[in-house]
Amino acid sequence: MPNESDALQHRRQGWLKPAGLTGLGVAALVVVFGLVSRGLANQHLKAWTRSEDIPTVEVINPTLSTGADSLTLPGDVEANYSAVIHARVSGYVKRWYLDIGANVKAGQVLADIDTPELDQQLAQARANLATAVSNEKLAQTTATRWTDLLRRDAVSQQETDEKTGDLEAKTSLVQAAKAELDRLQALEAFKRIVSPFDGVVTARNTDIGALIVAGEANDPGLFTVADMHRLRIYVKVPQTYSAAIKPGETASLSLPQFPGRTFQATLASTAESVGPQSGALLAELQMDNPGNLLKPGDYAQVTFSTQPISGLVQAPASALMFRQSGEAVAVVGPDNRVMLKYIKIQRDLGASVEIASGLSPTDRIINNPPDSITQGELVRVAKGGSAEPSALGQAAPGQES
Repeated sequence: MPNESDALQHRRQGWLKPAGLTGLGVAALVVVFGLVSRGLANQHLKAWTRSEDIPTVEVINPTLSTGADSLTLPGDVEANYSAVIHARVSGYVKRWYLDIGANVKAGQVLADIDTPELDQQLAQARANLATAVSNEKLAQTTATRWTDLLRRDAVSQQETDEKTGDLEAKTSLVQAAKAELDRLQALEAFKRIVSPFDGVVTARNTDIGALIVAGEANDPGLFTVADMHRLRIYVKVPQTYSAAIKPGETASLSLPQFPGRTFQATLASTAESVGPQSGALLAELQMDNPGNLLKPGDYAQVTFSTQPISGLVQAPASALMFRQSGEAVAVVGPDNRVMLKYIKIQRDLGASVEIASGLSPTDRIINNPPDSITQGELVRVAKGGSAEPSALGQAAPGQES
């Protein structure tokens, strides 16, 4: 009878080998499936990342604008005449008579200046003239006497010529002394500061006792007088509209302090030259100002009636880009790539601008373009406030597709 251990050694389990091979196969399949799944996930992640790197933009279409039949521009209101009155003599302010807001007449005294030095110079000039006149009379008497003596051969011709020449010299000294006296008397008249024309005192820059130095640099002047009965309004008209305004036509003015009210002014003249810096034509309008209702220095909106301009394109100001070469807009092409178009602005309307050239109504303009946007850059166009789904994959990483 064989023992039990020999029986166990010679008895083989036939099912173990197939089971082991099956387990190895299943394990290999699991590993391969994991590797393939991870590779697919990595590819999907890369595709999704590339899709998210494409910026999403909002596009708008420009609209046709026929141009306005009126042109409104800022204007500066100035007095018909305005003069800063400076002192011509040095001294001290003795008194002033009129303050700001006072109505004055031409020649009316505004202030008096005390000039002790000038007064002494004037007194000296009068004395010099009196001395010169006395010397001239003496020279006249001497020359007359020597001339009579010459006729009787009592003196020589040389002596007579000397006396006559001395008379001429003394006469010249009298004329010089008189001219100096006249000069100082003219300066004496400047001790009284007077208004050069009818108007209103708009500034007083001095007070009693103030030192006055005539001809001092950066002198602000003692008073400013403005003639407000008529006003001048200066407007800078863009070159495009410069041919549309003609002297003699009427424009309306509106001012912030008079809401809902307009004033009429007449275009008096233009500079007939476009400024090289502003690119605009300076125009001057004039208007009467009864009761001094409007003030010099006022800011006004001046509206001209013009002929409509066709062919203009209007776009929001938020679409503008300011580059080194000028104003531009970013346009999305058919292939969803950016094209930069440089434009010429006709008129700035605040929230929008009128564009004269460089843009067509069919262009798709990027609204609020980022500063980093470049020519040829690929973008995604947003629709209805949301971006178009990415063509590179609909599902986010980690989600089932």
